[in-house]
Order: sequence, then C-alpha cells, then structure tokens
Amino acid sequence: MKYGIKFVSILLPILMFGCSSMKTEMQYDESKDNYKFSGERHLRNIKMLTNGGENAEAYLAFAEDQIIFQATFGDLECDQIFTMDLNGSNKKLVSTGKGRTTCAYFLPGDDKIIYASTHHYDENCPEIPDRSKGYVWKLYNTFDLFVANADGTNLKQLTDTKTYDAEATVSPKGDKIVFTSTRDGDPELYTMNLDGSNQTRITFEKGYDGGAFFSQDGKKIVFRASRPKTDKDLEDYNELVTEGLVRPTALEIFVADADGKNMKQITNNGSANFAPFFHPDGKRIIFCSNVNSQSRRNFDLYVINLDGTGLEQVTFNETFDGFPMFTKDGKKLVFCSNRFNAKEGDTNVFIADWVD
Repeated sequence: MKYGIKFVSILLPILMFGCSSMKTEMQYDESKDNYKFSGERHLRNIKMLTNGGENAEAYLAFAEDQIIFQATFGDLECDQIFTMDLNGSNKKLVSTGKGRTTCAYFLPGDDKIIYASTHHYDENCPEIPDRSKGYVWKLYNTFDLFVANADGTNLKQLTDTKTYDAEATVSPKGDKIVFTSTRDGDPELYTMNLDGSNQTRITFEKGYDGGAFFSQDGKKIVFRASRPKTDKDLEDYNELVTEGLVRPTALEIFVADADGKNMKQITNNGSANFAPFFHPDGKRIIFCSNVNSQSRRNFDLYVINLDGTGLEQVTFNETFDGFPMFTKDGKKLVFCSNRFNAKEGDTNVFIADWVD
C-alpha cells in the first residue's frame, strides 16, 4: 500500500505536468503567429506594439509594465523619446520635442527616466553624418545625458562635458549607470551613480566601446567594441574619431566586470555585432549581427554562450531585427524589427514569448 501511494504521488505530478504541457502545445497555433518567420523556434505569439515610423532602442521599465523608446514619425524630423504600455497603448512623448534624442532608460522605481539629447545646444535636428566616407555613426558632441520625471517634467542635465555623452543604461541593482563618452578623446565606457556623481572611466583600449548593458545581478556588463588591428584600420579609425564618427562595420561583443576589469571578447567574426543583452540565466547573450548576411545589410538576432561557443541564429527575417531585451524571468523578449512593416524603412517594436 505504501508503495502504491508513493507510486501515485510520483506519477500524479508527471501526469498533471504532461497534461498541462500538452494543453499548451494544443493551444499554440503557429499559423496564427502572423509576424513569425520559419525557423524562429525560440519565438511565439509575436505582437507588434508600434505601427509606422522609425521606432528603436525599446527597453522595459523595472516593473516591466512600460517600455521607453526613441521614435521618428509624422512631423518629427529626428528621434524623440516616448513611453508606452506593454500592449502598445498609452503612447506619450516624454522628451522636449527639440533637438535629437537617443538611448532612454527608466531609473529604479520607474518614476524617473534618463536619455541623451542635443536640445540644449540647438532646438533643430543636428546635421546628418557625412556619408561620403561610407556608412558611419555620428557621435555628436552636443549629446549630454538628462534625467526627468517619467512624464518628461523636471528635466535636469546630468553630464556637461562638451563631448559625446550617450548610450546610458541602468543596473538592475539600481545603483549604477553605464554610458559612452568621448570626453577623453576615444569613445570609452564610464559608470556613475544615479545622481551623476562619481563619473569613472572603465575601458581603456583603442577603439569604440559602447552600447553596454548590465547583467541581471549587476556584476557584469556586455557591450560592443571595435578594435582596429592593422595600421590602415587604425589610421581610418583615428581620422573618423577626430571628426566625431565611427565606422560600425566591425564590432565584436565583449563582457567585463561592472568596473571594466576582466574584459573578455565573446565574438570574433569580423562582422557588425551590436545590441548585446544578457539572458537572465547569466550564461548566454542575445545580440544583433550581420554575420550570416552576404550583402551585410541583413541583421538578425543570435544567442551565444559566455565562452563564445554555441552561436545560434534566432530570427530569420531578410531585413533587420535588433535591440533585444529579455524580461527578468526570461519568458518574453522585446525587440525591434523591419518585419511586416507597412512602409519600407519603418522599424517597429515587437514583443514575443521566448521558448528555450
């Protein structure tokens, strides 16, 4: 009898779990996943949260009930910062509507935000980069970091270096901001306290270092970086940086401790790898890359182990997928994509269930 009870007690949870799993499998109908491409086995129930314009750099609030992102649409001439609910509703402009903005993030408690803006130098959009030198990013010296209430009020300038200060994100621990600055000549990573104090340089190698995110425990950062190797590459890099430009055609993914120590290169493929974000398990990174694109114009999402092994393509869209961010439980993924856009060039914000 005792063995019978033990057998039932073991079997019942298995049956219950099995029934639950079967029910979930039966409920999911891939043919109704309208924004999904063949081969995207990690993504389910993909939902488009914006519809039109250029929407990018979409990041979750700490409570994961809102998203903050940059967008250009309608009469806007360059990016401004918006917030919206997780279902795409309640979209609000929270930047000044002047100048150019980029890379916004919520601060702990979600009652304040941080973003980079040029509005204090010029209310108009800054000039676009000189593309006679090929595809380059412009590191505008007029970008400074600002904090504001979550509705955009009570705006305060956090950095003032007359150089490029942008690409700020916040540790999940709620104690540090990491950002990119050219204040020392080379684009490097810096950290500071939430009030802007204790601004500290944490990377020192020649090349662009930027786009950093903390791991969920706040102990590590993952970021993109260029490392010019040949004399020709170094000459090209130096010439562009003096003009406030970076050529993002060869960026690799790196991880380091939160203070910049113990830096380790994760990718080594000579492609444009960027927008890395830690999986909540702390063992994998998701990022955007054109590594499998012959034209170099097609960017997809990839996951890779922290030791550089196990590279796996996640998305199979023929245009652009980027800026991925997991929820803290790893069950959902927010990303931006050109997939199924109404107008060529439009980029929208998406959210999907993540399936390991």
